Amino acid sequence: MTLKQSTLQIFLWTLITITSFSCTTQTPQSSEPELSAWDKTVKGLEKFGGYVPYYWDNKTGKIYLEIDKWDTELLYVNYLSAGVGSNDIGLDRGQIGGTRIISFKRIGNKVLMFQPNYDYRATTENPLETKAIEDAFARSITWGFTIVAEQDWSVLVDATDFFLRDAHNVSGSLARSGQGTYRLDKNRSALNLEGSRNFPENTEVDVWLTFNGNPSGGYIRQVTPDASAVTVRQHHSFVQLPDNQFEPRKLDVRAGYFTTSYKDYGVPIAEDINQRYINRHRLQKKDPEAAMSEPVEPIIYYLDPGTPEPVRSALLDGARWWNQAFEAAGYKDAFLVKMLPEDADPLDIRYNVIQWVHRATRGWSYGASVVDPRTGEIIKGHVTLGSLRVRQDFLIATGLLAPYKGDNVTNEMQEMALARLRQLSAHEVGHTLGLAHNFAASISERASVMDYPHPQIDVNEKGQITLENAYDTNIGEWDKIAITYGYQDYPENTDAAQEANQLLEKAYADGLRFISDYDARPSSGSHPFAHLWDNGKDPVVELNRLLNVRQKAIANFGEDVIPSGAPIAKIHDVLVPIYFLHRYQVEAAAKVVGGVEYNYKLKGDNQDAMQIVQPAWQKEAVFALLSSVSPESLALPESLLNQLYPRPIGYYGGRELIDGHTGPNFDALGAAEQAATHSLSFLLNASRANRLVEFHSRDEKFPGLTEVLDISTEYLVESKRQEGYSGAIQQRVQSVYVNELMRLYKSGAGSSQVKAVVLAELESLHDWYNRNKRYANSNWKAHYAYLAHEISQFIEEPKEYSIPAEATMPPGSPIGTDVFCGTH
Repeated sequence: MTLKQSTLQIFLWTLITITSFSCTTQTPQSSEPELSAWDKTVKGLEKFGGYVPYYWDNKTGKIYLEIDKWDTELLYVNYLSAGVGSNDIGLDRGQIGGTRIISFKRIGNKVLMFQPNYDYRATTENPLETKAIEDAFARSITWGFTIVAEQDWSVLVDATDFFLRDAHNVSGSLARSGQGTYRLDKNRSALNLEGSRNFPENTEVDVWLTFNGNPSGGYIRQVTPDASAVTVRQHHSFVQLPDNQFEPRKLDVRAGYFTTSYKDYGVPIAEDINQRYINRHRLQKKDPEAAMSEPVEPIIYYLDPGTPEPVRSALLDGARWWNQAFEAAGYKDAFLVKMLPEDADPLDIRYNVIQWVHRATRGWSYGASVVDPRTGEIIKGHVTLGSLRVRQDFLIATGLLAPYKGDNVTNEMQEMALARLRQLSAHEVGHTLGLAHNFAASISERASVMDYPHPQIDVNEKGQITLENAYDTNIGEWDKIAITYGYQDYPENTDAAQEANQLLEKAYADGLRFISDYDARPSSGSHPFAHLWDNGKDPVVELNRLLNVRQKAIANFGEDVIPSGAPIAKIHDVLVPIYFLHRYQVEAAAKVVGGVEYNYKLKGDNQDAMQIVQPAWQKEAVFALLSSVSPESLALPESLLNQLYPRPIGYYGGRELIDGHTGPNFDALGAAEQAATHSLSFLLNASRANRLVEFHSRDEKFPGLTEVLDISTEYLVESKRQEGYSGAIQQRVQSVYVNELMRLYKSGAGSSQVKAVVLAELESLHDWYNRNKRYANSNWKAHYAYLAHEISQFIEEPKEYSIPAEATMPPGSPIGTDVFCGTH
């Protein structure tokens, strides 16, 4: 073979090899088009289509949000869908968190969530004037998303961090309540598929969140299987805002509504820049010209199907009372209450809900609302009713009736507890209709369910305690007025403002009154008719009456307040609400002293002018308060004391019991001290003392602080000394009196005149104790010497003197609490 042939052969073999290799490695062309970035991202994901579509990636745990609503305002709300279960911590199931208007704006590769500032507006046709307001006050960009894909007008963003965050500030609540420092653990947090849904006008996303931390409080340990890992559920809602057909209604302060308010820089100079509109549901008559008409759409509330009987029926009955008020306003079947469908989510914005919520500790209930911040329109009412409330009312009834005398136990306790639940259901629903508390209703024959009612306890002709009239059974007359004011659909060509004014004028002419929260608070309030948990037209008369009823209940108290087979020591549980039965009527009577009667008066209306409480009534109140701390009021029968056994294993004490200083044994003098501290601390309140000084200076006919202290000292200190148990109570009450005087002197709220009067009284007491100890027996002599010494020490160095801590009663809620129960 020649060299030329050899070269040619090598070339041919090489060519064949290359061709062969090329044929075996060539990739055939696909007939399918390449997926877009959008399709690649959502491929295999579960889509939740609806108002704001979103996708769930089961493999990575990511949540993608599809946004196509640009510069369109919508409502964003967050809730706590599964809570902690502790009243003291305050993180309840169904609790509404932030409610805000937001809009999405795309800037480059980001989507920003803007929150406009509706607190400052300009009602004007000049767009530049409106822009000037918008630019003058800050807005908030509440979140920023990064775009991962887009198509047409829509973008896809990774919203995992937005949803899996502590939007409800659970960690902050745990820290504020002293339960420890907690941080969100994203590795133990994920989407809750069961609670996540989407609808044409609202999007609902529910997530599991776990907070990891070092527990330092007892409350969180009480309600969690592992206090270092607190797992709750939070809920996010995007909601289409209502249309612009809702007509806001201006606030009249006499009507009793919660408000939506803002500053309007577009109003004329002569008008108030602060605009206030009442919160209310949308309700219209089919025929506004008719005196009675069906609504275009009724207001419907739904009861939690997890509520057991007979509670369920009681809550349905109480909530339905409101239809009486809407009928008075001219509506037929405008307010309905139904059971929530079993497949419905109570946090779904489309449902007004009454939720039955369990906690480890008893506490208050409340009615909250999701409100359109632009207009005050209530979009969703959400009532939370604490389930332990019914048991506390049952306990009170048991203590009053002592029913366990034999096998035939009456049903009166349960009937009283259920009657209270009906009233409570109506009360909290009232808040979600927009109504504020009316704490002056009790003087007008229970004119409003928006009051806090104490059970009406009567004594029948046989001298027996009866609870037949414990709570009201219908909506109140004031409630009808309030609903008519807020929801009346006036015919065309009607002067609505004039009609509303005439409605309220007539109500006040008929003796109805409206006084709300701030004025009724026991520590600072001065209104003699506005109280929490009181009864009667006259708080002083009712205090004296209730003290007599209480004495009758205590006289009958003993083993018959507990069922057979229960530890005798369970008597302690029932004793607490009965021994302190008068606690809230004390607060009511105290406000007569240095009190002022007034209304939310408008210029030119028919309400009475403000006036200071008459001197004689103030003095009656002082004597009633002093009577509440007498040995006759505070002593327990010896037969009862002999039944107050120490608590056995499994039943050890807690904050619901009277805390004492006698070890495991019941502290009878400690109980008396707690009751006395309550009465005297309200009598010697700094704001009250300041008013006494001022009113006396304006007109000497009104009792001044000096006169009130002189009366108190004569009654508590200079009265006849008693011996034994009664004498020991006298001594304990005197110690409380001296300590409260010292506390009033050191109070930062007391004026210089108050301090001067108190100091003079303490010096007088010091001299009296020193003079009289020589005439007393050894027991009383030691007591007088001790108090004289303590007063001397205080006068010498008041700033350095350490006043003993006040003896406090067990908590009173839910028969009263100093927190608001509405949307506050």
